[in-house]
Amino acid sequence: MTRTRIALTLTTLGLAGLLGLSGCGLSPRAVGDAAATAADVSDEAYALQAVGLDTGLAAAPTPAASAAPATREGHRRAIRKYLRKNTLHGEATVQGKDGVKTIVVQRGTVTAVTATSISVKSTDGFALTWTYAAKLTVVQNKKAVQTSALKSGVQVGVAGTKDGDATSARLIVLT
Repeated sequence: MTRTRIALTLTTLGLAGLLGLSGCGLSPRAVGDAAATAADVSDEAYALQAVGLDTGLAAAPTPAASAAPATREGHRRAIRKYLRKNTLHGEATVQGKDGVKTIVVQRGTVTAVTATSISVKSTDGFALTWTYAAKLTVVQNKKAVQTSALKSGVQVGVAGTKDGDATSARLIVLT
């Protein structure tokens, strides 16, 4: 139980810290009628990159040089690598340009797809139904694709925003 709490705490803190570094230089390609801008999915793209999913939208930002000793930086790298490889789902509340928002990420298997939503189940049994946001980007092999590529049984990474009980998918990466 303690290891689970530590992992969850590290995941949340790691995502919050990594999301704090985001917001620069992403150039996503839009899917559908609405044209996405860099600001539209930058937090979501970086959140998925932080948990080890290559979105193809941009390289992860380089953190500023630190005056910390090499051993401390080595520990940070190890924690980031662990989080990238093992994060299944989580959420972080961040201060954005438009105010406070909650960013949600999930990695798992698609269990259902409709014209307006996708349901995903993580390996630990956590399941979430995501509604498609007005500006949604779907990426496969580092290229934008249509939502028709989403099928039951496909492995995905999803990132979006949460407002109350509603979770909106803004970026979906097929793995």
